[in-house]
Amino acid sequence: MFELFGEFDSYEEINELAENLFNEGDMDSLKKMAAENGIPEDITDLYIGAVLPVLCDPLTAAIGKIEIECQELKPKEIMEDWVEYLKGQCMENEQIALQVRKKGRSLKECIAALLKWSFKNQQQVDKSIVKAAGVTAGKVTLGIPGMGRAKRIIRDYYMGK
Repeated sequence: MFELFGEFDSYEEINELAENLFNEGDMDSLKKMAAENGIPEDITDLYIGAVLPVLCDPLTAAIGKIEIECQELKPKEIMEDWVEYLKGQCMENEQIALQVRKKGRSLKECIAALLKWSFKNQQQVDKSIVKAAGVTAGKVTLGIPGMGRAKRIIRDYYMGK
């Protein structure tokens, strides 16, 4: 992830490099940089064709980073829900989109924050539920945060609280 051009701290940094590569006529590198940052190919083509004045905005840069991170992490089930919530927050709140793009902020660390909360807050599952589930373990605990709590953990992680 981000092997060729490194991790960018902002959409402005992406746009600055895109402009420099465009001005140098290095469209191949521009396309590689955009792809590495999750910028869709059709948007890159519009930029190269001078239809768009910049390659990305805060939302495009944030969603692109999330998509690239998802390719590596391959989130499933509840983690997919968390990712979709994060994308929605980026669409609703530019500040979160800007924070998602920051160096050092990552989906992996965000999910780790959720996992830490989960382990700290495990609750024993009632024996009748364990029996109804056909589980034979002596003790079963569960610590998955509800969506309200998960939303707070996600927002707090990206907003630095």
